[in-house]
Amino acid sequence: MSFNAPARAEAGHPVSRFGARKGATLAFAAQGVSVAAVYTTVPAVTEHLKLAPLLTTTLMVAVALTAGAGSFLGLAAIRRAGPVATTRGAVLTAAAALVLIGWAPDAVTVICAYVLFGLAVGALDVGVNTRAAAIERAYGRSVFGSFYTAWSVGGVVAALLTAGAARLEWPVAAGLGVQAGIVLLLAVCIRTHALPSSPEGPSDTLAQPPLGRRLWIRLIPFGLVLLVVYVVDSTVSAWSAVYLRQTLAASLTVAPLAYASYQAGTVVGRAATDRLVQRFGAVAVVRTAALLVAGALAGMAGAPSWPFAVLAAGAVGLGASVLVPLCLASAARLRPTASEAVLARLNLFNYVGVITGGAAGGLLGSTGQFRLAYAAPAALAVLLLAAARHLVGVDGVPSRTA
Repeated sequence: MSFNAPARAEAGHPVSRFGARKGATLAFAAQGVSVAAVYTTVPAVTEHLKLAPLLTTTLMVAVALTAGAGSFLGLAAIRRAGPVATTRGAVLTAAAALVLIGWAPDAVTVICAYVLFGLAVGALDVGVNTRAAAIERAYGRSVFGSFYTAWSVGGVVAALLTAGAARLEWPVAAGLGVQAGIVLLLAVCIRTHALPSSPEGPSDTLAQPPLGRRLWIRLIPFGLVLLVVYVVDSTVSAWSAVYLRQTLAASLTVAPLAYASYQAGTVVGRAATDRLVQRFGAVAVVRTAALLVAGALAGMAGAPSWPFAVLAAGAVGLGASVLVPLCLASAARLRPTASEAVLARLNLFNYVGVITGGAAGGLLGSTGQFRLAYAAPAALAVLLLAAARHLVGVDGVPSRTA
């Protein structure tokens, strides 16, 4: 990728690793708030607009599909304007989509709003992860986990706001309006800071070498990890509130708590990720996390009541939390000078997982089989054990380039 245009855009901005890291952290937090706001309000939006269960499932799949398209729009935007400008624009678009979802008067309008959100979050994915990879190179050690901690904190805040709005009997538009305001505030606070040169080259002025077939073969294990993780994440994120509401007879006030617990678990796990990797290594951390995810999903599937399901969701988050940042950080090191292209294409596995988990969870839920929707991914989580040995280089030792 040619960063000549971004380099000119950043001329005159201070060179600061800390400033760049702070801006990226705010962007990750904004993404966490926006995604949680969408997922935790699905029951309220469905009931407000009287949407059919199949249409609700279709909407969640549409968000994932459009996010895949948004990922490549984001890649094009990064090449033209740089990751910071791309991230800021995507965050502003996500905030607008939240407002539109809340105020949508009919099914057609809400479909358009969800599509807009999908495009925004896809572009945001590429922007924030590309910037995070550059910042990690500048630091020369694992810092990816801290960014995803901010993502999870944002998710917890948004989920609790959804629960609070339901408790106060606010209309869905009011709750989403508050969450959109938080996203907008975070976007305004994002500042541009140039990065110093890293041992692998200047962090803000990278050339784009050709990507060979051998690199894509090496990306398969990373894609497998993302695929499985996002099947799990989508099943918990998109449908936990509906699961508590429909299967475990929870109120609209209680229903978002499973998502909040899931994100709280990810906060704890991601806050410890970088230290755990430095102490035990990426392979051991990933394998332990995979076993925890499998057991916790089985607990959600067999939950006798909503409090048990809420606790199990937290355990799923604790285990799943470390997998995405470790996977992305390791994949970015395969080709540091083209990390944005690697991450954009790796995101395809992300969205295939979201679509698979979202569609399967919705279809099983619409037939009253939500418990099976959580039992099935538990078996998939075991596949992560085989892929774990490929996640090297995230403990501060760069992987060999392809």
